[in-house]
Amino acid sequence: MGDLVELDGSGGDSGNIINEPFDRALESRYLVYALSTITSRALPDVRDGLKPVQRRIIHAMGELGLDPSSNFKKCAKIVGDVMGKYHPHGDSAIYDALVRLAQDFSVRYPLVDGQGNFGNIDGDSAAAYRYTEARLTAIGALLMEGVDEDSVLFRETYSQEDEEPSVLPAGYPNLLANGSMGIAVGMATSIPPHNAAELIDACLLLIDKPEADLDEILTLVPGPDFPTGGICIESRAAIREAYATGKGGFRTRARWHVEDTGRGTW
Repeated sequence: MGDLVELDGSGGDSGNIINEPFDRALESRYLVYALSTITSRALPDVRDGLKPVQRRIIHAMGELGLDPSSNFKKCAKIVGDVMGKYHPHGDSAIYDALVRLAQDFSVRYPLVDGQGNFGNIDGDSAAAYRYTEARLTAIGALLMEGVDEDSVLFRETYSQEDEEPSVLPAGYPNLLANGSMGIAVGMATSIPPHNAAELIDACLLLIDKPEADLDEILTLVPGPDFPTGGICIESRAAIREAYATGKGGFRTRARWHVEDTGRGTW
């Protein structure tokens, strides 16, 4: 393929010709974009189970002193702090992530305690951030515990005016407890949530017996635990296969009943 010609942005040729095959130039530049999408946007870190925007929201709320015993603060203030200091993206993306962390039907253990209209399971969206308020839940605060004790590495923010943690201390197994879903470039993840008490039992087992096999762990963690409940109808063999290979699915069935609301409605 031909050489890549670099333009000066004014519509004319800058005269700077890069002697590089076009396919190789595209390949190297696309790789940079792909890696950025994978590590800085779409997929969670295995250590704290958070994507960058989620981590920055929790950190910013911690910096604002929004612990479970504090007063609520307007989400507009939280979003503004996150966008201005840590996350160089749009306010709607930050607020959407904040709202999801507060919805008990979206995450098994909400990290944000929301006050106001944060949407519902029927698909209605949350109120604008100038109306809603938030603070950290006890679980969200647990993720931050020890962050000021040199327990994690800090790095410069995008403006180079401040620092942010590269990962949170994460006092409990958040990745498996809350699960995660993300689509990046060339890869994706869909991790179901689990019961935190069962996960802690499994962690204690692995501390006492590091060589414990999958079957021993599955006696303590028999399967996922979704925030909306339901009955998992997969066979034991199918569940074991999903955990053994990292690939599989968990089909669930709802419990339901009819409520007679009178006048022919139900």
